[in-house]
Amino acid sequence: ASLFLILASAASTNQIVDKQVSPSDKSCLKNDHSESCNINADPSTMSTVKKTYEQDGDEARQIAQYLPYFPFKGIPRFYDIGGFLEKPDVFQQIVDIFVERYKEIGIDSVAGLDARGFILGPPIALALKKPFIMMRKQGKMPNSLSSDEYTTEYGKRSGLTVQRDKIKKGDRVLIIDDLVATGGTLSSAINLVHMLGGEVVDCACVVELKMFIDPPEESGLPSRTKLFTSQNINHVPVWGLISEDVLTVEAALPEGYLDDGEEH
Repeated sequence: ASLFLILASAASTNQIVDKQVSPSDKSCLKNDHSESCNINADPSTMSTVKKTYEQDGDEARQIAQYLPYFPFKGIPRFYDIGGFLEKPDVFQQIVDIFVERYKEIGIDSVAGLDARGFILGPPIALALKKPFIMMRKQGKMPNSLSSDEYTTEYGKRSGLTVQRDKIKKGDRVLIIDDLVATGGTLSSAINLVHMLGGEVVDCACVVELKMFIDPPEESGLPSRTKLFTSQNINHVPVWGLISEDVLTVEAALPEGYLDDGEEH
C-alpha cells in the first residue's frame, strides 16, 4: 500500500477487548471471536485487566505525533512511517497493540504486503508465534499465484503474488499493511487468500484513510465500500489504528525541498 498518504472516510470504531481465559475456553475464541461468544470461564482463571484499543484513542493520538506528512508524489499529505521507525519505543508500542488485538482470535498466519507490510508484519508474527507470509509484486517469488491487476490512489497496478504452498484451505490469515486508502492493494491480498481457500480474519493497518470508505458521489473519490462489494469481499473487516483526523503533524521541510516521488 502507499507509504503514508492520508485521506479519509467514515470510520469504524472497532474495538477488541482482550480477555485472559483458561485453555478450555480458548476454543470459543478460536471458532467465534465476536462479542456474542459466551465465555463461561471460572473467574479465578481470568485476568481482571481488560485493554481496549480504539481508532484514534489515547495510544493512537500519541503515536500520531510520529507520523508527519509531506507533500510527496503530488499529494499534499503523504504520511511517512519513517517517523516512528526511528523511535524504537513507538515502533514497539505499535507492535504490542496489534499483538494484543489479535492474540486470542485464532489466526494461523500473518501476511504482509509489499513493501511496508514486510516491516510491520514480521515482529507481529514473531510475537504471536505464527508464520509470516510475503505478498509481493509480480516476478519476485517462485511457485507463486497472482491476483488480478488492481487500482490504487496512484493508478493501476499488476496483481500481488503469494507462494502457493503458504496458505492452506481453511487457514485463518491476518493481513498487515501500513495504510489503507482506496483498498485496492488490500483487495488484491484478500483475493489471493480466498483463491487458496483461506479466510481473512482481519486487515490491520496503522493508518486508515476514512474518506475513502464510502465518500459521497459528488466528491469524485473512489469508494472502498463499492470496490469490496463489487468483488464480494465486503464481509472482510478492515481496521486502522489511526485515522487522518488526528494526523496533524506537518513535516519541517528543508530549504529547497523537492517532491521527487515516482508518480504524480
